[in-house]
Amino acid sequence: MSDAAPDGALTGIRVIELGEMVSAPYCGKLFADYGADVVKVEPPRRGDVARRWGPFPEDRAHPEKSGLFHFLNTNKRGATLDVTRSEGRDLLLKLVRRADLVIENQRPARLREWGLDFAAVSAANPDAVMISITPYGQSGPYSAWHGYDLNAFHLSAAGSRYCGRPGEAPLEHGTFAADFFGAAAAAAWGLAAVMGRARVGGGQHLDVSCAEAIAAAFVGGQNIGGYAQDGKFERRTGVGMPLGAPATILPCKDGHVWMLALEPGQWKGLVRVMGDPEWAQLDMFDDMFVRAQNADAIYPLIEAWAMEHGKFEIMESCQAAGVPVTAVFTVDEAALHPHLAARGYIVDLEHSELGRFRDLGAPFKLPASPGGPRRAAPLLGQHNAEVYGELDLGAADLARLERDGIL
Repeated sequence: MSDAAPDGALTGIRVIELGEMVSAPYCGKLFADYGADVVKVEPPRRGDVARRWGPFPEDRAHPEKSGLFHFLNTNKRGATLDVTRSEGRDLLLKLVRRADLVIENQRPARLREWGLDFAAVSAANPDAVMISITPYGQSGPYSAWHGYDLNAFHLSAAGSRYCGRPGEAPLEHGTFAADFFGAAAAAAWGLAAVMGRARVGGGQHLDVSCAEAIAAAFVGGQNIGGYAQDGKFERRTGVGMPLGAPATILPCKDGHVWMLALEPGQWKGLVRVMGDPEWAQLDMFDDMFVRAQNADAIYPLIEAWAMEHGKFEIMESCQAAGVPVTAVFTVDEAALHPHLAARGYIVDLEHSELGRFRDLGAPFKLPASPGGPRRAAPLLGQHNAEVYGELDLGAADLARLERDGIL
């Protein structure tokens, strides 16, 4: 039986996760971290591909020590099953009969080959909601294509719109942005589908395209919709905003700061923090659009002041003056920062192979049912006896299934 948090907001919801790497596992994590009973089904012996991605302690690869895998799979129960074989497929469908949700990120053709598409899931459990998260979606000419997170990101035009300097080649974005956006959207609307089953008379198939999630969040109506309407769209501008200034990243004494002071009060606050330099007293600089038109002149002057100060000093002085300036944190600075610690976003977990390690806490705060990681990710097949025992399989059955390579 699951030891999901008894006070979790999603306690009582049962989930089967048939996914690898990021999108489906992160979607499953959002359910598990808020109390749902999530059974992660992995292929026997090799497990989720994320187990081989790392990062690993001391850079020594180990299937039970991957940082990526551990982040994505907290609070889940782990079971192994070869769903490509008929007996494995039948066992999975038996698990589905007891579930509210099935989360997967396989290519559509692969699920059909396995006999585990929505038609099969719905036949086994008409009330089950199935969440399918793929780069391109379940329909359309690209639905059968091979693709990953960055393929989905750049299909959306987000790379062309935002990443890189004007007139130069677009740049790749940070890995997994499309997968994480798609997963978060899938979790929200998957929960809505579960809660709405009485209204629609049963389960539904939620088709999530990571490319479309990015298009809506990063590009949206300002560009794709705008172009469809009048043939106009925004282009990448490199660092900073083109219409108002200051709104850019500038170097400082010990790193960089995101310098943002557009509104009149913000600009005047920044001027005071800089010591009221004579050049900033010109009335024309009270207008952010005029400042943008003169960015080539004023940015070097602001940079010269910033280079005399540390980024946290600049941030704290500007914030005190009502100016939304932020230090550009490095990863180690963010991980150790007291603000995140105070919000409980850095948590300590115990694992039989890793020992005590740090992980990220709940990204959404629910005071009455806080959520977040309580248990580390499962070992490969750790809960086989528990999960399949709920299907009335005994020790002899499990031994045979392991011998036959089904588990």
